Amino acid sequence: MDSNKKDKRYSRLYEQIKTVTEKTDDKLAHMSTIAAILYHKMDDFFWCGFYRLLPNGKLTVGPYQGPVACQELEKDKGVCWAGINSGVSIIVDDVEKFPGHIACDSRSKSEIVIPIKDENGTTIAVLDVDSKNYNSFNDIDKKWLEQITNLI
Repeated sequence: MDSNKKDKRYSRLYEQIKTVTEKTDDKLAHMSTIAAILYHKMDDFFWCGFYRLLPNGKLTVGPYQGPVACQELEKDKGVCWAGINSGVSIIVDDVEKFPGHIACDSRSKSEIVIPIKDENGTTIAVLDVDSKNYNSFNDIDKKWLEQITNLI
């Protein structure tokens, strides 16, 4: 999808998600809505969902759309943990070149991870999006997915 079309689509989706999430303050409901809307409206999204950092320190799958996910991600390994540990969004053009990548589905070729922070600035989860295509994500995705996850 060209950059202009992608930017406009995200803008529309942001407004749609904002309208729905304003009806409750439940973070899990927000995550569910975000995963469903993004998965069904963005062409390259093969898997879209959340991994939540639980009080016991485990990174466990939350609401998602797509093929069956890894239930729990090995600590300090893979893109999701890199996002948790760094506290910044990560774009991976080719997951096979990412050190320690966790392959929940071998069809995944590129990925973006957006950390989710609570009101104290503590990372509590990540939005994880996978694509079957290489180089699917760019700064437009990063910008909009960060804004969308701020609605949580």
